Amino acid sequence: MAIQPDRILLEGLNEEPGMTVKTLNDLGQNVRTKSIELLNEHLAQFVDLGAQIKHAHWNVKGPHFIALHELFDKLYANVVEYTDTIAERLTALGGIAHGTVQVAAEISKLKAYPLQITDGLEHVEYLSRSFAEVAKATREAIRTTAEAGDDATSDVFTEVTRALDKDLWFLEAHIQETNK
Repeated sequence: MAIQPDRILLEGLNEEPGMTVKTLNDLGQNVRTKSIELLNEHLAQFVDLGAQIKHAHWNVKGPHFIALHELFDKLYANVVEYTDTIAERLTALGGIAHGTVQVAAEISKLKAYPLQITDGLEHVEYLSRSFAEVAKATREAIRTTAEAGDDATSDVFTEVTRALDKDLWFLEAHIQETNK
C-alpha cells in the first residue's frame, strides 16, 4: 500500500483557529485553542526579540563593545530557549507553532528596531524597552491562561517571565543611575 502524505498530514487537523491537531491532552478544546492562540502570539514576539538582539550584537560599537557583544550573545541564547519552551508547549497542546520570521513580522507587537543605532548604550536602552514590553505581555498571559484553566501554560509563562526579568536586570544595569 502506498503512503499518501497529503492524507496523513491533514488527517488530524481540526477546523479550529490555531490549526490544532488531535491529542489525548485532557484540557478542553476551547481552553487549548485559547492557549494555542496566545502562545503563537508570544512565539512571534520572541522570534522578533531574538532578531532585535542579534541586530544589536552585530552592530554594537563603542567603549563597551566586547562586554555588550558578549551580553547580547547570552541574551540571544536565553531568548532562543524561551522561544523553544513556548513553541513546545504550544505543540504539546495540539497546536501548530507559527514560528517563521514572516509570521513574526506580521503579528509581533514590538516596535520596529531602529536600524541606524550603533552606540552600545543606545542598543541597551532599546533592548531594555523590548524586554520590558515582552515581559509585561507575558505577565498578562500568566493571568489569562490561569483564568482559562490552563495552569501548565500559566506555569510556562511564569518561568519565562522570571527569566525575562533577570535579562532585563542585566541590560538595565548598564544604564541605571547609581547613588553616589
